[in-house]
Amino acid sequence: MTIRKLFATVALVAGSLMAAQAATAEDKIRIATEGAYSPFNMVDSNGELIGFDVEIAQALCAQMQADCDIVAQDWDGIIPGLRARKYDAIIASMSITEERLRVVDFSDKYYSNVLAFVTPEGSSIEVTKVGLQGKTVGAQRATIAGQYLEDNLGDVVDVKLYDTQDNAYLDLASGRLDALLSDKFPAYDWLRSDEGNGFHFQGDDIDINDEIGIAVRKGDALKDKFSAAIKAIVADGTYAKINEKYFPFSIY
Repeated sequence: MTIRKLFATVALVAGSLMAAQAATAEDKIRIATEGAYSPFNMVDSNGELIGFDVEIAQALCAQMQADCDIVAQDWDGIIPGLRARKYDAIIASMSITEERLRVVDFSDKYYSNVLAFVTPEGSSIEVTKVGLQGKTVGAQRATIAGQYLEDNLGDVVDVKLYDTQDNAYLDLASGRLDALLSDKFPAYDWLRSDEGNGFHFQGDDIDINDEIGIAVRKGDALKDKFSAAIKAIVADGTYAKINEKYFPFSIY
């Protein structure tokens, strides 16, 4: 083999390796979730992230044939972390809102949400503006529920906001809250637990046309890739299998 051919062969091999590495890097997706929002995302006894959001993320990555890492991130810093490129997407039961759309893009919805009040069983509270006047009502901070409380009831109730949903449940259970406003599906899960015994939904659901999507950075092509993958797992039955593990009704 001549020196020229040897150099050409080495260059070809190096080029192939670089292309393979580039493809691997392109297909590697880091996904953030909160890890404190049962049953959508939480940490098990082994320290592993589990839940509906996590399984949906895994199914979407399999559909896209992408290598994904799923990491935990506190809710308050989850959008700043995305914009700082700590990860590439957020799959954490995040509502698509006009405010968030100013700083991130969203995929199509992967489930829909309503709000509901939770109170102690036997409570005589009417979940109206008049009935809640003077009461202490909690919600998780920087959520649709928290925003709804502040915008619609902040002038008549004492609004208490929490860093995690679990801490809101703890104050409700200990009697420091008269009521809790929450996304209905995580509250439904809590009410079936031992900690939720003695509490129930009060009043009608609050339907605010809330859709839950996957957040990505502005202009990122992952938006369309995730949307296509969502459609695919809904069509092939994968979504329904994950859904029925957590809820006896469709949340799509």
